Amino acid sequence: MPASKEQIIAALFKAYNMEVETILNYLANSLHLEGVRADFIKQALAADIQGELTHAQALGNRIKQLGGAIPGSLKLHMTQRYMQPPEDTTDLVTIIRGVIKAEEEAIEHYNAIIKLTDGFDYVTQDLAIRILSDEEGHRQHFEGYLKEYTKG
Repeated sequence: MPASKEQIIAALFKAYNMEVETILNYLANSLHLEGVRADFIKQALAADIQGELTHAQALGNRIKQLGGAIPGSLKLHMTQRYMQPPEDTTDLVTIIRGVIKAEEEAIEHYNAIIKLTDGFDYVTQDLAIRILSDEEGHRQHFEGYLKEYTKG
């Protein structure tokens, strides 16, 4: 049985929420981290902010096209405890692992949207597939950073 428009809007709302929260945490960490080895990670986070913002804009547009309301900050639910700026401003590995976890959660959710819309909402499905590809690329980059920053 096809998903209802309300179910699709709810899934898009959750994805929008995830993207906005990721933007906030990438911004915070791109400003917060310090140390000789931090510059590359800070630059990678800062560069990814625009990609995540583009995702949020596309999701918001699709929510609107389906007749939903775009959520403001008071309607968002923040859950990324693992992406909070660390007390130790040189703790790059914690943030790299947090980014990987955020990307994995996004990948899981976009796969769920693809399944939810399969066979009847090709526009939303196409959007989820395109964003999924970006998220998989982000995860791959940060998995490479993790290897480099954790070797002996």
